[in-house]
Amino acid sequence: MTKLALFGGAPIIDGDLPAYTSMGEAEEAAVLDVIRSGCLSGFFGSPGPEFLGGPKVRSFENAWKERYGVGHAVSVNSATSGLFAAMGAIGLGPGDEVILPAWTMSATAMAPLIYGGIPVFADIEDKTFCLDPEQVRANITAKTYAIIAVNLFGHPAQLAKLRQIADENGLYLVEDNAQAPLAEDNGRKSGTIGHIGVFSLNFHKHVHSGEGGVCVTDDDDLALRLQLIRNHGENCADMLADRDLTNIIGFNFRMPELSAAVALAQLRDIDRHVEARERLAAALNDGTKDLEGWTTPQARPGCRHNYYVWNVRYHADVVGVDRELFSRALAFEGFPHMTGYVAPLYRLPVFQQRKALGREGHPFTLTERRYDDGLCPVTERLHEAEAILFEPCAIAADDALAGKLVEAVRKVHRLRGELASKAAET
Repeated sequence: MTKLALFGGAPIIDGDLPAYTSMGEAEEAAVLDVIRSGCLSGFFGSPGPEFLGGPKVRSFENAWKERYGVGHAVSVNSATSGLFAAMGAIGLGPGDEVILPAWTMSATAMAPLIYGGIPVFADIEDKTFCLDPEQVRANITAKTYAIIAVNLFGHPAQLAKLRQIADENGLYLVEDNAQAPLAEDNGRKSGTIGHIGVFSLNFHKHVHSGEGGVCVTDDDDLALRLQLIRNHGENCADMLADRDLTNIIGFNFRMPELSAAVALAQLRDIDRHVEARERLAAALNDGTKDLEGWTTPQARPGCRHNYYVWNVRYHADVVGVDRELFSRALAFEGFPHMTGYVAPLYRLPVFQQRKALGREGHPFTLTERRYDDGLCPVTERLHEAEAILFEPCAIAADDALAGKLVEAVRKVHRLRGELASKAAET
């Protein structure tokens, strides 16, 4: 009789899973080309042609712009830097409110704080895990300045609706598209629907340059402001002539030539890398979608899901086993995963203690908003009780391995009665 590995049976998958790598000969050749050129960075923090970077940076930006059909692509050294630059470019100021989800990387919420903005957390949809447009509407006040939509786990938020809400209320929409490089919302690429879209080239994304990021926009003025903030803009503020100088005090967010060369090679092969993740997720969906109490992710009609994360909703009341116990049994079968994601961001000390900048706790001195538990109940429920997450980007899985991953889930689910009995005994 089959026995769960947790109780001494043979695991479905024995040993470490093969890691997925997107690096190959093209990336190696690109790096060698840069090294042999002697130009590892082409940026100067002063007016002139080099203000916009070296030849590889410019080539990469042009290629990215063409691939995404946007007016401008501005490379940065990380998506975090891109989010910071985006907040600066839109002119965010002290006390301005920015509506965003609580279930995402902390950088999304830190970006407004850098400029004295106030993060306002709105809840997410329990099917897509993305920002709920109706919750956004409910949180708009006279102080609202912008919305940050996160296309979480590779699925686009309801971007058309969010852009409509932004336009109706005179707000900026910024897309955190770090996890969804080729996702689509009704035929439009995610990252291109907001006023600014921010992409990641971090080492565990679909395509990467180790570290790096890209901001895209169709707005000429926003593009110039992004370029200034990226590269010590205070030294080149005269490029704005008589235009607004708000937030043009700049940073070093510049992408090196080596990173740009790797990113360009990765971009040329982006379809293969993204489709590999989508195929693995499709196999997991098809193989486990019939399981009771196990809701597999599905793309909203008209959308393309890139599956940076394969996100299952687990219903303990239906399965009859606590999520953490089910998770432990699944891990023993060799299926790598995590329960929950990051804790809701408003639980971070910066929000609980209301201290970000300076000894007095700016910018929370400008608002009476509190960040108590219960603020985003869907987010909390998913994190604490329902979400089981697997990272397709991390695994190089052929059909055979995909089948074993499916088998591992099905085995634990099939033998859940044994789990329940053992739990009752203890």
